[in-house]
Amino acid sequence: MTERNSLPPAQVRTRFAPSPTGFIHLGNIRSALYPWAFARSQGGVFILRIEDTDLERSTQAAVDVILESMHWLGMDPDEGPYYQMQRMPRYKEVLAQLQAAGHVYPCYMSVAELDALREKQLAAKQKPRYDGTWRPEPGKVLPPIPPGVQPVLRFKNPHSGVVAWDDKVKGRIEIRNEELDDLVVARPDGTPTYNFCVVVDDIDMRITHVIRGDDHVNNTPRQINIFRALGHEPPIYAHLPTVLNERGEKMSKRNGAKPVTQYRDEGYLPDAIINYLARLGWSHGDDEIFTREQFLQWFDLEHLSRSAAQFDEAKLRWVNAQHLKAMADEALAELVAEQLAKRGIAPADLADGRLPRICALFKDRCDTTVALADWAFRFYADVIPAESDRAQHVIEAIEPALEDLVQALAACAWNKEAIGAAFKQVLARHGLKMPQLAMPVRVLTMGVAHTPSVDAVLELLGREKVLARLKNR
Repeated sequence: MTERNSLPPAQVRTRFAPSPTGFIHLGNIRSALYPWAFARSQGGVFILRIEDTDLERSTQAAVDVILESMHWLGMDPDEGPYYQMQRMPRYKEVLAQLQAAGHVYPCYMSVAELDALREKQLAAKQKPRYDGTWRPEPGKVLPPIPPGVQPVLRFKNPHSGVVAWDDKVKGRIEIRNEELDDLVVARPDGTPTYNFCVVVDDIDMRITHVIRGDDHVNNTPRQINIFRALGHEPPIYAHLPTVLNERGEKMSKRNGAKPVTQYRDEGYLPDAIINYLARLGWSHGDDEIFTREQFLQWFDLEHLSRSAAQFDEAKLRWVNAQHLKAMADEALAELVAEQLAKRGIAPADLADGRLPRICALFKDRCDTTVALADWAFRFYADVIPAESDRAQHVIEAIEPALEDLVQALAACAWNKEAIGAAFKQVLARHGLKMPQLAMPVRVLTMGVAHTPSVDAVLELLGREKVLARLKNR
């Protein structure tokens, strides 16, 4: 027989297998990010599998949000989505094969009997577990089948030996088979259970690497035994530590996590989310800011962290700000235009081509496209200065200089240099310093007292709007 290690390496095939029982948050997406990145870095295949067997809680709306979130982040799968509910005939076919081979047996123990057994074991300070009452053994006489009871199907777990695997994150893990009871693999109505479906899916989809949260570690030895009963070696496992929220709790919907799509609406960039999440459990030296391309070039399983990572929204905003500053102005303008559209600024209003230059001027002081749109909006819609700013800066003493500036701006060439020269002439004539004139001009034209260079702002605002706003005082 050919040694497994001498076979040519199989193409890497990874999967993300969410349950569509609510919105998807950043902790969930981190569990998708690493299998996606590993498949991309190895020239492999990334598969999306929807584990929708929880009929009471699974919804199409939740599936749609998963697909929308992954598409926004640029993490579209190569295959799928596959839906477990559509694969029920396949699961039942494999169950029948296992039962015929003696690996699966019917168990007629009722819920009440299981509860009583559990209470008895707990009272005796034993680990609660199924005691094998209905497990067929050579020479064993099984109890009489109770009338009218639909059995569950249980997997005949080996009684001896060790289940072991070399986890790419946690290292060597060994579980004694005697610690595992016989797992229910099909409910009384014949519906197969999670741990069984996962194994059939991973075999059929030829998954080579299972990269998932460490809340699945306890499932892994059971799944490995089912793999081997089906004549297959298990994939390589990497169990990722939990992502904690800012209070140190497991990130979850219950603990205040936000949907991934909310970050899109709040003006975060997909590449910044990828960058930030990548560092929540993986590192490449001391690199903090990197592109998607760099991440996919560098990513490996060897540098995954064994420690839980804590989410920090302030750090995410900082990472987003770095990506926003580095982004090409034209591409950034497209995203800001989407934010402006939500505020009633139509594409026709942006046809003059100023938006990329506005983005270039303001992006260094913004950490999201929403913040950048707040600035850009002032160029396309009327502004109303706060009364406090008006009272502080637009004072009677400055009126003559403002009137003089209006005349100078009406007559000068409309570019940054000429506007700057007009300011200097007025300042010299009235014996003023730049802030004494620039602050009231900013308040009247932009509605705020602090902006980037006032000549650059006015040039972009346009002569007509500047003069109208300066006169409206």
